[in-house]
Amino acid sequence: MNINIQDFLYNGNRTFSTKQTKTKIPDLYENKADYEALLLKYHTDIDALQSMMYAHNRYGLLVVFQAMDAAGKDSAIKAVFSGINPHGVQIFAFKQPSDNELDHDFMWRTTACLPERGTISVFNRSYYEEVLVVKVHQNILTDYQRLPKENTQNMAKVWENRYEDIANMEKYLDRNGIKVIKIHLQVSKKEQAERFLERLEDPSKNWKFAEADLKERTHWDAYMKAYEDAINATAKQHAPWYVVPADDKKNARLIISEIILSHLKALDIHFPVIDASKKAEIEKYKVLLNKEL
Repeated sequence: MNINIQDFLYNGNRTFSTKQTKTKIPDLYENKADYEALLLKYHTDIDALQSMMYAHNRYGLLVVFQAMDAAGKDSAIKAVFSGINPHGVQIFAFKQPSDNELDHDFMWRTTACLPERGTISVFNRSYYEEVLVVKVHQNILTDYQRLPKENTQNMAKVWENRYEDIANMEKYLDRNGIKVIKIHLQVSKKEQAERFLERLEDPSKNWKFAEADLKERTHWDAYMKAYEDAINATAKQHAPWYVVPADDKKNARLIISEIILSHLKALDIHFPVIDASKKAEIEKYKVLLNKEL
């Protein structure tokens, strides 16, 4: 298997178009056993590098997941990060904002969840909802976020400003050693329908489905345009987007794993170097412990 993450990369070098983007590619695995073996190897390699990043204590990593409903965000996050030491990974899911969150600026609730040095924070949805869902349902700005009237008179400017604010924030994080990776799971409308039907037909998955899911589906074209605008406006060298074909969940998980691993490998990290005095202390402790054996 050879995954070239450049195939899915958007860092300002090209324009993203949903109509020109594949939602399915040939299998990257031979069978289920091969897939599980590949994923296990990724778990081992990612865990080792995350442990080194933790010991080095200079970098943090923020991984943002965005997608339409039923694209596989939850299962992808579980599959990719389940083999990593939980001490080094925190996962945050951002649902509909609370009243308290709506009383603050639009990035307030996610800012508190940014990664500490040495750790990985995974955002299941994020501040990008503010230029996706909110852009599709613009009444949210005035009816719920209660922005001043003069701030919403020119809606085109609202989105332009929010893209700029997001890009500036991600640049700020990069300047402080927090690397940002953004992953969009690109699922087809047909595949989404099939997954919705699966939820309806499987009693164990009925709880995942809500009438609102179908209502949001009627805004499919508006969401595709919102994703295009957001990705093209915020895809940067220091904060790239990866658009991952998501009609095959196993393929998507392997691609995401390769993206995470590649970015960890690119970090200039190492375990702390022990000086001569510390080495002498270690030798002394070894002698004392060996005497007890």
